[in-house]
Amino acid sequence: MNEVVINKKEELVMKLLHYFITERGYNPVIIRGVKDEIWLENLEDDYKIVRIVSGYIHNNEQFKFDIFKTKSLLKSIKKKTLSFKINALSIFVNLGDNVDISKFDDTPNIKFANIHKEDDLKKYRFVISAFPDITKDMNFKEKGLELFLKITNDINKKNEDDARMNENVFKPKKPIITYILIAINVLVFISSMFNENILLNFAVNRELIVNIGQYYRLFTGMFLHSGIIHLLFNMYALYIIGMQLESFLGKWKYLVVYLLSGLGASMLSIFFSNSFSVGASGAIFGLMGALLYFGYHYRVYLDSVVKSQIIPLIVLNLILGFTLSGIDNWAHVGGLVSGILATMAVGVKYKSTKFEMINGVILYLIYIGFLGYMVFFGI
Repeated sequence: MNEVVINKKEELVMKLLHYFITERGYNPVIIRGVKDEIWLENLEDDYKIVRIVSGYIHNNEQFKFDIFKTKSLLKSIKKKTLSFKINALSIFVNLGDNVDISKFDDTPNIKFANIHKEDDLKKYRFVISAFPDITKDMNFKEKGLELFLKITNDINKKNEDDARMNENVFKPKKPIITYILIAINVLVFISSMFNENILLNFAVNRELIVNIGQYYRLFTGMFLHSGIIHLLFNMYALYIIGMQLESFLGKWKYLVVYLLSGLGASMLSIFFSNSFSVGASGAIFGLMGALLYFGYHYRVYLDSVVKSQIIPLIVLNLILGFTLSGIDNWAHVGGLVSGILATMAVGVKYKSTKFEMINGVILYLIYIGFLGYMVFFGI
């Protein structure tokens, strides 16, 4: 049996791939028309894009063209992934001696590293700063075919683990909490048909909340509706949006987001208005905000849905709310903001860090605290 021979450049590329995919969570990006380079993407890392370039670049002019091509592709990725800014790292393993990459150090948002062996990465402070363990984790005892098999097996295992996690998140689940919320809203509406005092006793109203101390109205108002059309419209929206979001977030996180969104909607409503307000639409706007936040974290899979459905739906409903009479659009805005912050606080599975979740809790409390202070003490 002939021994498999792997040259140094191929071995270096394999080690880089192993590190970025298995240790840093990067995923390969399919770029049409690109040869002799591999694009890796991790939207949660400092460098969202890492390029491993094995194609030979002879001189500075060719290098300039490589930069131009890279910038064009990064613009496309930025639009596709709804990213405001993308930092990229290009690692070259086959640059010609005539290329002086130091002349291109001021290229915005793109860093360059020219390496011939693993230890060359230590020359670049920006690489070690972002990936302090890179040279250590690229040190393998295996050689040749054994190294190739190990790297291949590790990458395959990582891909299988990622596939299982994505299946766990996106696999449809029975929307039990959504059904319960719809049932509560319907039962309360039926009760209000036989007892008009229910609306008066439980609707959101600033004077009764602030002066009388009926704080429960901040929550009960989200389960009341002024008419059958109002109820049907909101329950249809709750069913469509809620069944998706409950599946994505999980039952209890979803319930927390719903209730906190309703609270935020009520608080902003009484901040701007003294009238009576009822309806689940503030909490439902919170669910749309939560779906927007979730979609941002999983934008690799949901970018088209976010851009073509979620954002237009939010914008259209806000415009209608501000142009049509009888709609408490401040409750919608308050619910939307609260939904985003509440989802940040409870976290998105496999994506959110503890730091991000703590920030979400703090921001939500600041938001509610500020409104509470202004409503009860400020004005």
